[in-house]
Amino acid sequence: MGDLPDDGHYATLQAAAQRDLAAWLTSGDYVSFVASPRDRPSEIVAGAGVQIRKLLPRPVPNGRIRLGPEAIVLNVFTERAWRRQGIAEQLMQHVIDWAKHNGIARLVLHASTDGRPLYERLGFEATNEMAFTGALPGTP
Repeated sequence: MGDLPDDGHYATLQAAAQRDLAAWLTSGDYVSFVASPRDRPSEIVAGAGVQIRKLLPRPVPNGRIRLGPEAIVLNVFTERAWRRQGIAEQLMQHVIDWAKHNGIARLVLHASTDGRPLYERLGFEATNEMAFTGALPGTP
């Protein structure tokens, strides 16, 4: 989403992501979906991932209690030549269907400006979530 400057940090990001994804895929804490052309199934042209986050039961605005984990949608990407063909929408529909069938109580994501209309069309809404921007371990 354009957040990483081109100053050599990509290799650090790639190594850390490969390490974490390998562990999370093995444990089932990360699920991924990919799209390929019918005639070239080994060519991945788009993908989306879901990281499962275990949370305590919590109240929700309708006066009920939300039970179950939430999942954050990550790494939604379509190769430039394959964009604007509905592939990301199909992948996201698979993510939503998977979440419904696997006990996920809530899906969240961080949307790019370009992706926001797609997510809104699929039923995602902006929330009141905030992020702490002070220094924490693991951030420079």
